Amino acid sequence: MKSILIIGMGRFGRHLCRNLADLGNEIMIVDEKEENLEELLPYVVSAKIGDCTNEAVLRSLGIANFDLCFVCIGTNFQSSLEITSLVKELGAKFVVSKANRDIHAKFLLRNGADEVIYPDRDIAEKLAVRYSANHIFDYIELTEEYSIYEIPPLPAWVDKSLKESGIRNKYNISVLGTKAGGKANLMPQADYVIKGNEHLMVIGKKSDIDKILKEMA
Repeated sequence: MKSILIIGMGRFGRHLCRNLADLGNEIMIVDEKEENLEELLPYVVSAKIGDCTNEAVLRSLGIANFDLCFVCIGTNFQSSLEITSLVKELGAKFVVSKANRDIHAKFLLRNGADEVIYPDRDIAEKLAVRYSANHIFDYIELTEEYSIYEIPPLPAWVDKSLKESGIRNKYNISVLGTKAGGKANLMPQADYVIKGNEHLMVIGKKSDIDKILKEMA
């Protein structure tokens, strides 16, 4: 459990708040508009109305007491930059700021952000990968080179064990788990027999996954 401050209760901030709360974290939220806070009151330990570009408002929050501070201002970059800088100056341990453009990210990182996130860009990239291929059911990018994919098994793999299928040696990918009927089986052993009605969660290079997808076409 962590103590988390979220500044800015736009669409992204609200989703972030709910998900962090579901994971058992203690959350304080701040926004200029009272109506943006009301629906989130059951999820948080504290909520405050205020303009966080005002240093006095930020000081009153006890910034240094939080494990994480999220700056989720998406529509006003100047405010996001000012708040990020002030939060860090006031002793924030770790600041995560939302950005919409690369140039914004550069300035945020120079002015106090420990990490910058691009929720809109990240979702767009994930959807592009998922829907541009017929056989990718989910996708998580880990680095520029490696990603996790949810794919169906090749017909040649069905009714064979992971070892017998030669997935790792022939295709240079590793099976992290299988999924069927909404249930996941993580870290299957080498003798696990692949079923035709399940999906495989695999990790590997995009170039290696592309070779498998071409065989499915």
